[in-house]
Amino acid sequence: MKLVFATHNQGKLKEMRDLLSDLNIEVVSADEAGVYEDVIEDGTTFKANALKKARFVGEQTGEWAVADDSGICIDALDGEPGVYSARWAGDRASVIDHTLAKMKKVPVKNRGAHFVSTLALFSPDGLYWIFEGQVSGHITLEPRGKNRPGLPYDLIFVPEGYDKTFAEMSDEQKNSLSHRGNAFAKLKIFLQNYNK
Repeated sequence: MKLVFATHNQGKLKEMRDLLSDLNIEVVSADEAGVYEDVIEDGTTFKANALKKARFVGEQTGEWAVADDSGICIDALDGEPGVYSARWAGDRASVIDHTLAKMKKVPVKNRGAHFVSTLALFSPDGLYWIFEGQVSGHITLEPRGKNRPGLPYDLIFVPEGYDKTFAEMSDEQKNSLSHRGNAFAKLKIFLQNYNK
């Protein structure tokens, strides 16, 4: 089975390949499948954006397609940036600098946040399925760890029950408890059972 991941983000692609590595599935990026166009993410929910991307890539390639829309929702910022996580800082600003500046006066005890990941799986015959994952935690006072390409919020997010940011964790540890890892675990179970 070939699965086209509707992303140009190499960090997300690596995570997906790692998470599905023990299945007999070839995971390719949108670029590798010949889809270079970006879909305008104008949905107001993670589900709407994920489905729009998966449908677009699936219809362009005729293959199974999966898309992820994910983001961080920060309690002290009334749930922002949410679906705008990738682009709320503007083109020039670092999303990390922007986020920490907005939270400058927020005390440690009020820095709660959660990551959300919504996956849409789109089949060649037009059917689709939705898988969601979420992880709660808090925002640090400063960036910590090694930046993964395309995943800047890992530097400032500490999941509940841990004292390390995602960026300070190994890929394996992060994937075992992250929002995307949770959503992909559900997708993986579905794919394992789909043709049984």
